[in-house]
Amino acid sequence: MCGIFAAINTAGQFTSENREAFLKSTELISYRGPDAQGTACLNSLQPGTDPDKFNIFLGHRRLAIIDLTEGGNQPMQSDDYFIIYNGEIFNYLELREELRKSGHLFKTDSDTEVILKIYAAYGSSGFSKLNGMWAFVLIDLKKNIAVCSRDRFSIKPLYYLREGDKWYFGSEIKQLLPFLKEKKLNTTLTYNFIRQQLLEHTNETFLSGINKVPAKSSLTLDLTTGEYNIDPYWNYEPEPGTITLEDATERFHQLLDDSIRIRMRSDVQVGALLSGGLDSSAITVLADRYSNGSFSTFSVVSDERKFSEENFIDLLVKHHPHPNYKLRFKSEFIPESIDRVLFHQDQPFASLSIVAQYLMFQQIKSENDIKVILSGQGGDEILMGYLKYYFFNLIENKRKHRYGQLIREVMGSFLNRTVLWQLQWNEVKRYIPRFAGSAADFILLQDSTEAVWKFNSLLERQQQDIDHYSVPVLAHYEDRNSMAASIESRLPFLDHRLVSFLVGLPVHMKMKNGWTKYVLRKSMNELPDGIRWRRTKLGFDTPDAIWLKNQLAEMVRMEFQNSSLHNSGIIDKFKFLDYFQSFKNGNQKTDPFLIFRIYILEKWHKSIFNS
Repeated sequence: MCGIFAAINTAGQFTSENREAFLKSTELISYRGPDAQGTACLNSLQPGTDPDKFNIFLGHRRLAIIDLTEGGNQPMQSDDYFIIYNGEIFNYLELREELRKSGHLFKTDSDTEVILKIYAAYGSSGFSKLNGMWAFVLIDLKKNIAVCSRDRFSIKPLYYLREGDKWYFGSEIKQLLPFLKEKKLNTTLTYNFIRQQLLEHTNETFLSGINKVPAKSSLTLDLTTGEYNIDPYWNYEPEPGTITLEDATERFHQLLDDSIRIRMRSDVQVGALLSGGLDSSAITVLADRYSNGSFSTFSVVSDERKFSEENFIDLLVKHHPHPNYKLRFKSEFIPESIDRVLFHQDQPFASLSIVAQYLMFQQIKSENDIKVILSGQGGDEILMGYLKYYFFNLIENKRKHRYGQLIREVMGSFLNRTVLWQLQWNEVKRYIPRFAGSAADFILLQDSTEAVWKFNSLLERQQQDIDHYSVPVLAHYEDRNSMAASIESRLPFLDHRLVSFLVGLPVHMKMKNGWTKYVLRKSMNELPDGIRWRRTKLGFDTPDAIWLKNQLAEMVRMEFQNSSLHNSGIIDKFKFLDYFQSFKNGNQKTDPFLIFRIYILEKWHKSIFNS
């Protein structure tokens, strides 16, 4: 797990002054890789000439997880191939054995070298063999191309900026800002964030010109002509044929267990985040089998009982004893940490839970030797765990005139006291066109909304969440917060084998009689029934509304004394402060999460355009 930076000039040479700027962009994210630093300057235009003249720069910061020796440092070279890489390939042992049988020789025990050999053997089509999370820039001097690839589910970031004949690539947006000729706000993304709380749903960013290499794709750049293309190397591969519920539960358990098994591969200590929910609890009990008796978990809890799952955390630990460390999240942590979180996130974020997650990783770093964490991100999307899926399911049954199924779902949920007892209007209205988005008279910016309510089938809507609306933003939060603490976060539910299996599974095996994640509940006999069949779902919630109304109210008000958003014509700050006062006075029609989004957007906008 690392941080990378690359610069490529397809029409001329860089200078020593350029090199200094590139080194700064590499060092800017040293927290992503505190264990080693490396650079390479290459010349694809005039090979073998003056080493001070180059048109390719590769910079790398290393967090050593597999093969801790210097042999695993980067940039790494094999023949005429060079690579800088951020991520982990979890099936690297199996791939290395496959490559050895076909005659490939290895100098290191690293997964990085496996990527180079896979490319040498199969080209970019070989990336579909990789099971892992990655973002890399690979220079192929034989073909005179750069191949920039990203994993299937947006787990590892890779941004790029093109300014004429010059290309810049980085793990984080802040690395590319010095090379952006004009800072221009992407108003559509800003509007989607304000009105609909959307982030990461496109390959654009809040700054026009800086984009993301798409997930499950590779960008190939011709180093001579400057021409490029972006091609997918993978798509969903549902397992063929019909399946019984009994076979599905067995197959699910096998896939999840194997995903965890290979994600426990590490030359450093591994732990897990434990929320008390189904996903993190399942990971904990399965991962401990492969831990050699040294497995710890980490949890965020709250004194506000409505927002705390501490009783479920304690139940799991009692049933499955292991060291568990808790961070008790308090409002006084916010003012001293929110600027640091915003620096690492590189863009606005949607709630204070992101701050809680950041502080959790910081506590792990300061109090333990653990450098790898397993996390349950992705479980809700692939298992239809969100309450909104129940709403979508009812719509689909009505649309297809399956009224018997609709009635059974409603009655089952009512009798089981599950989803229907929890589903609230605020969770549903964003998926009804005429109610979607937070409308307020202080919003001056006008643009188009994203049609998040559109779907042809529930399975298609599930893929939309994995590809666009949910997984990418959660992965963004997870990557930035974990790497800020020099910790690698691994996501077992986003193993592509497991994702393809569950996306292809019939809806009634994921959601039945109001029970979400049905196949997981049926398969995980290792869990105590109090967790396995728990009816409530909290998510990773924090007391945002309570704190914004009380402890954090003055912090919000002071931020708008001089408003960058107001000066830019995005909001009317006077109407916003009136709205905020109405919220403090108890107006139930006001939206505390909209208030927070405007507040954090204000802070981000100042940091970019007023710095």
